[in-house]
Amino acid sequence: MPILSACTPDALGWLPAARQLPSPNCDARPEGMAISLIVIHNISLPPGVFDGNAVIELFTNRLDWDAHPYYQGIRGLEVSAHFFIRRDGTLIQFVPCTLRAWHAGISSWQGRERCNDFSIGIELEGSDDLPFTEAQYTTLIPLVEGLKQAYPIQAVVGHSDIASGRKTDPGPHFAWQRLDEHLA
Repeated sequence: MPILSACTPDALGWLPAARQLPSPNCDARPEGMAISLIVIHNISLPPGVFDGNAVIELFTNRLDWDAHPYYQGIRGLEVSAHFFIRRDGTLIQFVPCTLRAWHAGISSWQGRERCNDFSIGIELEGSDDLPFTEAQYTTLIPLVEGLKQAYPIQAVVGHSDIASGRKTDPGPHFAWQRLDEHLA
């Protein structure tokens, strides 16, 4: 498990505990915008397939659109997240916390639109159909704790909470009580 200090971002928004793979799919946050939300997602490419590099390739604009029939439906998509936690607990960072990652899409939280402006996106390698691994929670919990120490985080929510009716992740198997126990 990474130690908490390694899960606290440096002044540029990078985490020492994470493998850094910069994504071009990000931009500046609006001037003076505080980071107040963490959004939990799940992703696998193709759906239900783990341990390949397709998610990494998608977030870094290197995905071979012809490598799988599913990719035709997402061809040209430019997305990212700040963090990606693999099934084995490996932590990868694509966007520094100080920049806006493109993970939430059309979204709203407590009356505020454009959640990318004020959130940090964490993708868990997974799907709505399967539980997440112990290793993923072992990485996720100190990551969220470190982010809460560094930024004025007011809530940790699922993608489904900010894009209701459009998104279902992190799905019914995500153990919210595990986070609640540590963040209370």
